[in-house]
Amino acid sequence: MKKDPYAFFAKVYDQLAEPAAKRLRKAGLSIFPPQENLSILDVGCGTGTQLALYHRPGCELFGIDFSPAMLTEAQRKLGSTAVLRLEDASHMSFANGTFDLVTMVLALHEMPTDMRSAVLRECKRVAKPDGRVMLMDYHIGPYPFPIGWVWKSIVTLMEIGAGREHYTNYRDFISRRGLETLIAEQHLTVVNRYVRETGVAAIYLLKV
Repeated sequence: MKKDPYAFFAKVYDQLAEPAAKRLRKAGLSIFPPQENLSILDVGCGTGTQLALYHRPGCELFGIDFSPAMLTEAQRKLGSTAVLRLEDASHMSFANGTFDLVTMVLALHEMPTDMRSAVLRECKRVAKPDGRVMLMDYHIGPYPFPIGWVWKSIVTLMEIGAGREHYTNYRDFISRRGLETLIAEQHLTVVNRYVRETGVAAIYLLKV
């Protein structure tokens, strides 16, 4: 079995990553507000923070991740409110047209090029015909001076700190114009688009 890269990082992930991700998640809630009686899948669910935001009566919450350590933390956070699975996001076990909403938060940029396309294709497959896919990830700019440049430097340092493979994938993601290229490849329709004022992150709400 491949070594879990988050084995020693999972317990402190929220303290390190969530301060930067919190505003992005908040914007996502305004773009697709939580509702009752929805089926929701978070791909690359990590410690379960995104799923916790959508816990409402009648909702069916599912999360998948490739890291056992992250899923352990998610289980502690979510308890019995969500079904969590250790899965490869490029080959999901769910049937076609299962979910009202499929989300991915800061996950695609971590993946190798070929896997990104396969994962987004799977997200499209498991969403209902009238469902939505919501992607949150790093953006290609422009980065307004000075705050955008400061945040771009912070993101770069964070990605370097995550390891060589992680940083290589991030650089490739940005060089290929990030989410915009992937969305066009999969012929998804943009329903709503939000770019942070710093230019470093964006949210796309998509129709399959």
